[in-house]
Amino acid sequence: MDTIKRKLSELKAGQKGIIISFTNNDLFLKLMEMGCLPGEEITLEQVAPLGDPISISVSGYSLSLRLNEAEHIEVELIN
Repeated sequence: MDTIKRKLSELKAGQKGIIISFTNNDLFLKLMEMGCLPGEEITLEQVAPLGDPISISVSGYSLSLRLNEAEHIEVELIN
């Protein structure tokens, strides 16, 4: 079975994924400190009316991210 990889910024509200990697080393530490660790399940909860920021659920809590931050998180979609 092929895995479907996406940027977190490409998910729609309600979609879930597993964090695979980060594409920006400058944000890597910040995102990891917020609980965005490779292997963690992540759910896109809400998208702001104008599309930015987004609200995600990761490591048992909700977190808001800007789209430019979410663009650097690669996830594997969960059906």
